[in-house]
Amino acid sequence: MNSKISFFVRLLPVLVLLLLGAACSKKFLNTQPLNQISSTATWADGGLSEAFVTDLYNGLQNGGFYEQELASLSDESVFVHPGRGINTINEGTLSPSNLGWVDGTYEWGAMYSRIRGTNVALENLKTATFSDAVLNQRLQGEAHFLRAYFYHQLLRYYGGVPLIAHSYGLNQDYTVARNTFADCVTFIAADCDTAVTLLTGKTLARGRATPQAALALKSRILLYAASDLHDIPTAKDSSKTVIGPYANPELLGYISGDRPTRWKAARDAALAVLQAGSGYKLDLSAPASPADAQNYYTSIAMGGGSNAPGIDKAASVELIFERDFTSQLYTGGPGTDGTSVGLDNGPNGYHNWAGNAPIQQLVDDYEMMDGTKFDWTNPAEATAPYKGRDPRLYATILYDGAGWKPRSKITSNPDPANQIQSGQFEITHGGALQAGLDTRQSPVENWNGSWTGYYMHKFIDPDPNVVDNNTRQYVPWPVLRYTEAVLNYVEASIELGDNVNAQLWLNKIRFRAGMPATTETGDALRQRLRNERRVELAYEEHRYHDARRWMIAPATLGRKNVFINVVATLKPGAVAPSPYRHDETIYNYSYTPFVDISLENRTWLDKMYFRPISRDEVNKNSKLVQNPGYGN
Repeated sequence: MNSKISFFVRLLPVLVLLLLGAACSKKFLNTQPLNQISSTATWADGGLSEAFVTDLYNGLQNGGFYEQELASLSDESVFVHPGRGINTINEGTLSPSNLGWVDGTYEWGAMYSRIRGTNVALENLKTATFSDAVLNQRLQGEAHFLRAYFYHQLLRYYGGVPLIAHSYGLNQDYTVARNTFADCVTFIAADCDTAVTLLTGKTLARGRATPQAALALKSRILLYAASDLHDIPTAKDSSKTVIGPYANPELLGYISGDRPTRWKAARDAALAVLQAGSGYKLDLSAPASPADAQNYYTSIAMGGGSNAPGIDKAASVELIFERDFTSQLYTGGPGTDGTSVGLDNGPNGYHNWAGNAPIQQLVDDYEMMDGTKFDWTNPAEATAPYKGRDPRLYATILYDGAGWKPRSKITSNPDPANQIQSGQFEITHGGALQAGLDTRQSPVENWNGSWTGYYMHKFIDPDPNVVDNNTRQYVPWPVLRYTEAVLNYVEASIELGDNVNAQLWLNKIRFRAGMPATTETGDALRQRLRNERRVELAYEEHRYHDARRWMIAPATLGRKNVFINVVATLKPGAVAPSPYRHDETIYNYSYTPFVDISLENRTWLDKMYFRPISRDEVNKNSKLVQNPGYGN
């Protein structure tokens, strides 16, 4: 026998066995990839379904804790580092092809990506095969809330947007027109109502959607809906240059209907939030002491996330819905994970970056302790502008001479007094002025110094053991808090002529803040409420929207930035301390506000009431109508 034939004859039984084995093991062709989970498997397993919905919360990103903050697109602060797209917006040069800085928490594409995720979840949860019906209901409730939240972000920045309540597949027509503003409000409110129904009675971890969170979101969107900007007949009269000639006013607000009915809906929605909780320290019968009031406000800002002395962790009850940060969630270094608010905004003399520095207009709007307005023409107030003010000022803004953290924890000890040095001072009578450690002439990182003479205090953990430039902090971002709903209720009550309830609830906030009760009515009460929102909600991403919806932006957001110049001159016969410290027994201090347009030359154009839709989005969707003032 040929040797080759003989070899194959001997091999044949082995080949047959191999083929038979392969035939019996066809399952190896159907193995699942180890790094992927199929859609079928996801919705057949409660844990995997929950993980999918949990990921949707990442659409909140870092809340408002970014190096650039929305406060710097308002008359709260100015961003001290040029070239980041802030000027594009504040100077009115933004356009569909030049959007300036856009945060991922409201950027068009980012929001629709997350909305798609909520739609995928809702479609699949309705047919999910895992057996835990309570979990399924809860996940649906959370998805409805998150979809409402993402749509509310789009609505308050862009006006009416396309409402998409299903997920798209491949090769479908993705072009869709914008829905009216009224349609969007109705849709968001309905999602909130559904979330309340599905979430009621469910156990929810902190940071997840709750029935009260859905009520609070509904309260916010109905308040906006009733406001001046979105009542088109009124808005036309106030802003004929852009809104008046716009061919699609229904995208911006209500073109007809009963405005008092909208205010009543807003008040009812806010009242539902108030009845669902109790807030923090809102049961006082008289103003808190200044020291207590400052601690209360700082405790609220910390949301229970600080170990600083005087912080009341019970203040976490104020947060209805927050974005939490933990070492497990965020692993990036300072400046990348959203928990570096101290590094981003703290004084350069502590090796921080100054970031979103308060401007004088915000400082000036904190009342005197007797409830009167601060007045630079009052000699006593102008001589000591940081004395006898609303205690919330001291918990929100760092000013020259304010006490702060130990510098010795980060550098040598050039300032044993641990005070903010944002001014200049004499070291000899009539001699050259020395720049403070926290100025742009400082020997410490002068390029990171504040231009304004102020630094942000609120949201920076005051714990002296938290060294801002190298330590993350885990203070939660307040997405929705109880006091916002109180202010919503007060505003709607004022607009409906209910001065009694408006005063009652506004004074609850003022008492907690150590401020006297207001007895005003009518427009005077309206102006008091607006200022109360300004200072109580400072740096919480409200002022940007409030100034627009009240249509006061030309007179507020359009103002040129005002900074402060602080100079300390030695009293006759006094000897300068070494090292320098703020000391009114040694120095006379002068405070001079001044306008500065070198960093930003702010202006207001009526197109800025709404953001432009990007050119890319319009090119992708031919049915999109551009917002007024931005071309076709």
